[in-house]
Parts: sequence; C-alpha cells; structure tokens
Amino acid sequence: MPSIRRYLYRKFSQKWHKIYTPSATLPAHTVDCPECGLRTEIPKLRQGQEASCPRCHHHLVRIEPEPYPVPLACAISALILMTLVYTLPFITVRMTGMFTRLTLPEMVYALLADDWGFLGLVMFALTFGAPVLFLLLCIYVYYGLLTNRTLPYFLTSTRLLTRLGEWIMVDVFFISMLVAYIKIKTVAMLTFGAAFWLMPFLALLLLRTAISVPSHWMYYQIHKHNGDRLFQAAPDTVCCTRCLYFRPRSEQNCGVCDSELFDRRPHSLNIAFNLLLAAMILYIPANLLPIMISENPMESEISTIMSGIIYMWNNGDKLIAAIIFSASVAVPTLKIISMLILLYSARFRLLLPINILSHQYRITEAIGRWSMIDIFVIIILMTTFHTPIARVTPGPAAIYFCIVVILTMLSAHFFDVRLLWDKHQQYKKAA
Repeated sequence: MPSIRRYLYRKFSQKWHKIYTPSATLPAHTVDCPECGLRTEIPKLRQGQEASCPRCHHHLVRIEPEPYPVPLACAISALILMTLVYTLPFITVRMTGMFTRLTLPEMVYALLADDWGFLGLVMFALTFGAPVLFLLLCIYVYYGLLTNRTLPYFLTSTRLLTRLGEWIMVDVFFISMLVAYIKIKTVAMLTFGAAFWLMPFLALLLLRTAISVPSHWMYYQIHKHNGDRLFQAAPDTVCCTRCLYFRPRSEQNCGVCDSELFDRRPHSLNIAFNLLLAAMILYIPANLLPIMISENPMESEISTIMSGIIYMWNNGDKLIAAIIFSASVAVPTLKIISMLILLYSARFRLLLPINILSHQYRITEAIGRWSMIDIFVIIILMTTFHTPIARVTPGPAAIYFCIVVILTMLSAHFFDVRLLWDKHQQYKKAA
C-alpha cells in the first residue's frame, strides 16, 4: 500500500510539474570562466543540475531544483518576516534610572537625529534598504517568469536584483547584536524582543533566496521569451564576466546584464591598488583615533579599537575580545596583506601556486563584509545607551573604519583574478 501511494504521488507530481511549471532547462552552450578564463563546454542542464569550471572549480551555472516556486516562496516569507522584524520590539534595556525599549527603525532614527547620519544610512541600507528592494525585485521578476509575461522594466529589475545580494548584511548585524549583548549585560539588564528572535530566520531566508536566484539562468529565461539568441561564441565576441553570455566586442556594456564588457578589466590592478592604498591610509586613523566614547555622570571612557579589546580581555570578556579582534584587526589586516600578495603576483610574479592564489582570492572576497561587526556593535551600543545617565557616542574612527571596510570590498571586486591565471600561463609557456 505505501508503495502504491508513493507511485501515485510521483505520477501526480510529474503531471503537475509538466502542466504548471514552464521549461527550466538550459541548452548545451559555451561559457568562459570568470575566474580563470577557461572556455568551457556546458552540457544541457535540467532542474537541480549545475556546472563548475574543470580547471579552477569555480561555480559557473546552476538551476534550482524548483526554479519558480522556491524563490517566490522564500522571498514572500522573508518579506513578511522583514515586516515583523522592523515593527516588533527588538531589545529592552534596564538599568538604574534608565529604561529603553527599541525597535530597529528607532535605532536608525537615533543615529540620524544625533548627527551620525552616515552610520544611520549605512545601517539602513545594509539591514533594510537592500534586503527589502532585493525581495520586492525577486517577487516581481519571478512573477513575470512564472506567468511568462514581459513586465515593465523587466530586464532592469533583473539586473538590479542580481547585484543586490552581496550588500545584504542582516546576518552580520545579528552576530553583532550577540557580541554587543556580552558587553551590555555587564552594566545593564537586556531582554530580547520578538524581532531579535525572528532575525536569524530572516537571515537564513534571505540567504536561501539569494542562492535560489541564479543570474545566468534568469537572463536566459527572459531573453528566450523575447526570442533573443544568447549562446553564440564567435571570434569577434567576448564573454561577460557577470552573466556569462557572449556579446559583440563592439558593445561597451553587455546587452544582457548591462555590465561593463571586457576581456580583462581595464586598469584592474591600478584601480584595485589605489582603493587598497586608500584603505591602508585610512586604517591608520581608524586604529589611532577614538572609535567609541562611553559616558555616565561619574566618568567618561574613550576607547580605540585596541584599547577596547584589551579592556574587555582584562575584564574577563575574552570571547567578545577575540571576536572584536578578529573582525576589527585580524580580518582587515589579513585582507590588506592578501590583496597585496594578489596584486604583486598579478603584476610581477606568482608568490604562491596558482590554485592557492585562486582560493585565497575567493576567501578574501567573501570575508570582507564581516569586518562590519565592529561598526554594527558601536551602532547598537550607541542607540541602546542614549540617555544623560548612560551614553555611548561613536568616535571619528568609526567613520574611517567603515570606509576602510567598503574600500577593501571594492578593491577585491575590481581585481580581475584572471590576470593571475594569465601570469600562470606565461610561466607554463616559458618553461
């Protein structure tokens, strides 16, 4: 009997899928790997299948097992959770003479009202603006794909959707709240509201939504509906590094995803180095100037990044000190060193084997966003202790450090990792 039920369920599912789900396959085609430049023949892919570069193992193409309902379901669920997270109480802080109940919008308003508009805009953009816009665009685009309609500004919406995922930092903010809690609990009683407990589920849903939105597949579905051909690889074409479709060399911007079109990013090493140099220069005042000022009626404490770490370590908060040290000192320093190694290797000679350098670049690009933990911790402390009895104010180093994080992320973004593989190929030919 159970086997009969499974058989009927399977047949029903296949019929439902055949009738109600549009074709989601990708035909066999050719792409150039955006990390090593290897031209790779991709076989026909069906739902749930993916392809990676055989040389550097970089992920190339993927089709979600349920390509239409899963992104829509995740995006709608995340949007509902986002509404709850931004309307319900986030934290309540109690100490002698002070009671503070905060929602996330109130935290943003506190920054904007206290002449720290830059930090307020950073928090708003990374924890609300980018996620909400990403989710709305996802629902809009996938509704069009599911109903096979060409909606107004359809291609523009898809282009923006594929670029927003890397700027969503709800997960980083949640970890920052855990770090701030360890510091707050030593001086006050903190109670988490419903919004806090919903935030990790929101972060997971946002991550799942971003994973279920493969740009290469989406662009194919859109242009297939318009009758465009995207898979022509000819001598006078170049493969776009973002959407992985071949376009005529005469185009300055890719006609599919509107990204800048190039064989190798023009002036990549110069742009990446100048951004990194600016980050290195600003990293000096970020470490020497005060990053946080704590005040109460009895005393005022001015902390730099290192003095705050040392103070927490000596007071027994070794876990929080280790986390802040990793996010604010180790990660930015190692990322700067890593980028210097990559830039030197691409310009002059490979300092490490090519496979190690390739993995080093991926790690460097991935971990940069976690340096925002320290900035978010300061934002949380400032908005939590915002009374005459207890007050935390960001120091000038907070602005410098925030800019350092953004500059290092941009440096890694503008570095064309294929230049490392070009250097490797030159060595092989010379040998």
